[in-house]
Amino acid sequence: MDRSEQERIAFDQPAFARLLGFRLLSVAQDELIAEVPVTRDLANRNGVMHGGAIMAMADNLGGTATMINLPPGKTTTTLESKTNFLRPIRVGDVATARSVPLHRGRTTMVWQTTISRGDGKVAAIVIQSQLTIDWKE
Repeated sequence: MDRSEQERIAFDQPAFARLLGFRLLSVAQDELIAEVPVTRDLANRNGVMHGGAIMAMADNLGGTATMINLPPGKTTTTLESKTNFLRPIRVGDVATARSVPLHRGRTTMVWQTTISRGDGKVAAIVIQSQLTIDWKE
């Protein structure tokens, strides 16, 4: 798949990503970068980014990374995801995520997404396994 096709697929984000405020910044076969502004709508009762929002951001980015690495006619679904929460990201800050492959096989891919705060400190690390499947409409 050429770079323009990878970008077309990557930037064609689902409505859920837009609901999160997800913005893709950089697309390459081996690295994707995105950001999400942390709003009150994405916060927990303590005024920091909700863990579910952090996981959703990482899941969307890892799924996008897998999609641009698939052959035609294939799609993906998340098989497993593990998150380590290290620091809070406060409302008003911007969460930046970087996904890189740990494994890109024929039937599964594993991506590590590191989510950082505006000060550059790592807030969470997510490792997810993606299953490659045939897409039948």
